[in-house]
Order: sequence, then C-alpha cells, then structure tokens
Amino acid sequence: MGRRISVLALTLTTVFGCARLLAADDSGMGKDLGATIALQGMPCDKVADAKRNADSDYSVSCKDGNRYHVFVDPTGRVVVKKL
Repeated sequence: MGRRISVLALTLTTVFGCARLLAADDSGMGKDLGATIALQGMPCDKVADAKRNADSDYSVSCKDGNRYHVFVDPTGRVVVKKL
C-alpha cells in the first residue's frame, strides 16, 4: 500500500510540476511578444492572449483591445501588422 501512495504522489507531483513550467513558458512568450510589438512602435499595454499559428507566426490580443499578427517574413525580418 505504501508503494502505491508513493507512486501516486510522484505522478501527481510530476503532472502539476510540468503544468506550472508550461504556464511559465506562456508568460515569457507573452512578454517577448509584447516587447516585439513595442519595439515596432505599436501600442500594447499587456498581452492578453497569444495564439501560435505556425513557427515564428503569432496572433496577439492586447488588454487595450489592439490585435496584431507577429511573424518572421521570408527575408528573416520580424513583422508586426495590426489586425
């Protein structure tokens, strides 16, 4: 019985630990996208939602209501277009 509890505790710790790491990664991506938008001179007070469309291609919604398409063009430049 003690072995089952140990395995269960280890499994739950692993699952919740991974979920916390994934949430931290999402937070960092939001900050990176917000910085990219700001460096392009466009307003975005804080990223509210970001959806990954493809590799280096995102749809971003800001808390102030602005929406952007952030992607890397074929020449390797980062492009931010207001939606």
